[in-house]
Parts: sequence; C-alpha cells; structure tokens
Amino acid sequence: MMNFFTKASVISISVLTLSGCTKYLDKSPDSSWTELDTPEKVTQLLGTAYPQGNYIVFCEAMSDNVADKAAGVLERTNLDPFSFNDVQSTQQDSPEFYWQACYTAIAAANNALKACNAAADTSLYQAQKGEALVARAYAHFMLVTFFSKFYDETTAANDAGIPYVTEPETVVMKQYERKTVAYVYDMIEKDLLQGLPLINDGNYKVPHYHFNKSAAYAFATRFYLFKKNYQKVVEYANLAFPNNDVAGNMRPWNTTYSTMTPAELFAIYANASQSANLLLVETPSLYGRYVAQYRYGLDYSHETAILESNVTGGKFVYPVYYYNSADYFVPKLTEYFVKSSVNATIGDPYVMVPLFTTEEVLFNRAEANIYLGNNDAVLADLNLFASKRIKNYNAGTHKITTTSIKNYYGITSVANGLLQTVMDFKRAEYVQEGSRWFDLQRYKIPVTHYTVFGETFTLAADDKRRVLQIPASALTSGIALNPR
Repeated sequence: MMNFFTKASVISISVLTLSGCTKYLDKSPDSSWTELDTPEKVTQLLGTAYPQGNYIVFCEAMSDNVADKAAGVLERTNLDPFSFNDVQSTQQDSPEFYWQACYTAIAAANNALKACNAAADTSLYQAQKGEALVARAYAHFMLVTFFSKFYDETTAANDAGIPYVTEPETVVMKQYERKTVAYVYDMIEKDLLQGLPLINDGNYKVPHYHFNKSAAYAFATRFYLFKKNYQKVVEYANLAFPNNDVAGNMRPWNTTYSTMTPAELFAIYANASQSANLLLVETPSLYGRYVAQYRYGLDYSHETAILESNVTGGKFVYPVYYYNSADYFVPKLTEYFVKSSVNATIGDPYVMVPLFTTEEVLFNRAEANIYLGNNDAVLADLNLFASKRIKNYNAGTHKITTTSIKNYYGITSVANGLLQTVMDFKRAEYVQEGSRWFDLQRYKIPVTHYTVFGETFTLAADDKRRVLQIPASALTSGIALNPR
C-alpha cells in the first residue's frame, strides 16, 4: 500500500496490477508470412505492427516539464536525457529499445503486406493491406522524428534520414541506407495515402488497438502538421469523427473524471472504453511504476507553471497528487504487471499508451488554422477544449477571445497569442506523456535544466543532441551514427 497526497487531502490507493492475466494483445507465435494464409491470420499478425516500446520516459526527461528533485529513482533512461547525453541503456524505456520496437513493428507490417499481395484473392485482404501500410508509415515516422533532424523543407533533401524498410529481411546482417529526411517523408506519405482508403473498422474486434479510421486520420493530421501542410491538417481533422463530433469524443475531465479517485482514473485513462483513445499500444515499461518517483520529473514549480493559471481565468480541473511530498503526478498511465506464468512470482511491467487521442486532433486543427488565418475556427476549438477542462466552466466568464489572449500574454500579435494558447493547453493536457518534446523540436525551443548542485545543462535550438543517437548495434547494418 502506498500513500498519495493531494494538496488538500490524504488518500491511499493500492498499486493497480493484473495478476495471472494475459496481455491485452495476443501475439502470433510465428510471424512467417508463408503461414499467413487467411485474412484473420494477417489481422492477428498486425496486432504486432505497432512499436511496443515506450518513448515517454526519455521524451519527458528531455523536455522543459521536469526539474532535479534532489532525490528519487535513478534510471539511465531518466538521468541521461535530463543532462542531454546519449542514453547509456538498451533496456525498456530507452531510445535503443524504441528503435528496435519500431523496426520489429515494421517487419510485422512488411510480412503482412507480403501475405496480402501473395494471396490468391487479394480483394479479401484490402483492410489488412490498409492497416499494414499505415502502421508501416507510422513506425517510420516516429523513427525519423527521433533519430533524424526534424523536418525542415529547406534542408530535408540533405539531412540524413533513417532506413525505410519495405521488404521482409531474408538475409543476416542486411545492409541499409539512410537516404534523406525528404525521402523518408515521401515514403511515409505514399504509404499513408495508399493505406487510408483501405482502413475498415469492421475488421477489428477492438478498433482501439489498431489503426481504425479515426486513428489513421489523427496520424495524418500529425504528419501534415509536422510537414507544415496546414490545409491537409484541417482536411483530415474534419474527417476524423462522424459528423465532425470532436466534442463527443473528448475526455470528460471536468464532468465524469472529476469525481473519480486516482485508482479509478488509472484504470480508465488508457482503456479502450474511452472514445478519446483513438489508438492504444501495450509497451514493456517501468514508467507506470516510477513516473512520480523519477529524480528528474515534475516538481511543485513546474506543476504550478503548467497546470495552474491559464488564459480563461479559470483553473484546470486536472487532479494533481504527490508522493512523499515531492513527487507530483496526474493519475493517467499505470503499470499492468504480467506474470511469466499463472503461478509465478515474477513477470514484466507493462503500460498501455494512447498513441493518438481526440484532443490531439483538436490541437492540430487549431494550430493549422492559425497559419491559415482562420482565427474564428481557432477560437472555437480553444473554447471547446476549455469547456471540457476548466473547473466549473462558464461559457461567459471563461470565454477565450483575441482580446483576452493579448491581455493574458501581454502581446499584440493575435497569431502569436493563439499559438501560445494552443501550446500551453497542449502542454497541460499531455503533461507526463512525452509529447511536449515534439513541440520543442518543431519550434526549436531551447531547453535548460538545472541540478541541485548548481550545474546547468542547455540544449540550444541547433544542438546536435536534439537528434537521438542511432543505436551502436545498427552499425553492423551499415547505418552511420549521428554527429556529436
């Protein structure tokens, strides 16, 4: 039993575990494409075509959401990113583990595609082909986002990318070429656009564990946002939900969630029952165990800066708890411990991670509309978000306007004010989920970390360490390391 404390009260909850249970996603014992002789078998294989690795720990530690709390759990996956050093670990939650997870997922997608194309009647495999293409695009997209320079149309044709693998490996130590970021983005777009029309939600027993239509469109909004094709972002965001019902698919933080205990929030946040979770993946991870206890994490000053005041004048409803009076957390993602066998006392920790959510679609659309000059549309999305996140929300009192934005931030540029509002709302929504790192990369925002010993670590806008290092193990495949 562990004690958790709110700022106003003391509660106790037990660690949420699943004893003696199977994992969420049953894995195919053999991914050999030659045995994939039915659409159902291909669908089963595609359950493994998603990176079963967790990027949250190292992303959050690199971001401006964390501080040195002077004490806590020390893991290389938390320590090294905080000091902007290459992570000296290959275990779960490390960049190298994530790299391997992505290419494992890509291998599954490629085996599935080979089976689809080799089938006697390929028309029976169209849904599987669509999922495989989009899943392959996603895994490569995450790899190029982490292990290459962030997409910049002026330099992408010269920046080193990552290997885009389109065929199952048939030889040991196959050699690969990195090519360029532009090439990787072109291949991602090709797979995405080819796969999107083929996605069929009726093909899944639990759509939230696969690239269903909403999740695939959400991925498209992220891809085109990163590529700065803003009209495409809006186009796909508007297709993500039937009748464009974004509101009906958002997390009910200031209604249903507001009455829940931490244990109840942990149980439901990453659950397939929540329509906000467009795509979920199971990942081996210690994050759920240590999110509040990592030495480099959310402290009081950062919690206050991120989750207290905002442009509405109201208060965010996110519940913040702390453990041992210093380790702050919002109850979201928890550990599911899977025993190695029914009667075993050992096993592995897992965390179910939402890869895409309704709220990201809203944020991506709002940001894109800023650049398209559609300020009214931006304000509509911002006010919709506020209506679901502000305590005792009042449409009159808490209404966001261009005037209230300019006054709150003390700036005269409406566009800059709208963008700052989107970034602040997004930071609050996804605190302790790692996505802040993507925004810091997109806008080349410097990050500075301070230690209790007076040390300062700064990651400048053009620092080479913003690009994660290619795993040393990839050298055997002819893949060059990133410069340091």
